[in-house]
Amino acid sequence: MLTTAALPPRAIHSDAPAGAVVAGAPVGAPPLTASVPSRARGSAHWVAEPVPAAVPLLRTRVRAVLAGWPVRPEAADVLLLAVSELAGNAVQHAAAGGRMRIGLALDGGWLRLEVADQGVLPPRLPDPAEEVDPDSESGRGLLIVRLLAIEAGGELRLIAGEFGVTVCVFLPVG
Repeated sequence: MLTTAALPPRAIHSDAPAGAVVAGAPVGAPPLTASVPSRARGSAHWVAEPVPAAVPLLRTRVRAVLAGWPVRPEAADVLLLAVSELAGNAVQHAAAGGRMRIGLALDGGWLRLEVADQGVLPPRLPDPAEEVDPDSESGRGLLIVRLLAIEAGGELRLIAGEFGVTVCVFLPVG
């Protein structure tokens, strides 16, 4: 089952919930800021059972929302790949009987994609300098998403909070 809810627009950078652990941003680093202010705002949010059939449906819904926003095709492509990878990870690692939550926001010249599951163990943020085992069958998704986000001028962050683990992708719109 997949449910959708519209969220009120909010700042692209709100502080993480109390007790949350944020990885990916240097300690003391200021939040991302847009180089060009944008009046475009919007958000969408979906909650789904973490089952494989939900992944393409979520990707389709994210694509439909992005089509209505002033987003570069390259940024949309990165986010669509991120939805596939991150929702797939949530399906694989979510707690039994749990839910996964996908949030998409456009505000202040930035896109934010959040994929959260109710898993208890936060994944390790991959270091782009590390070598990947070429024989491994998994473990590359977060690295690919992180490298694509960095290449597009954005970043990837992990937040462990009360819902579980949230992976956030931030990308500039312009």
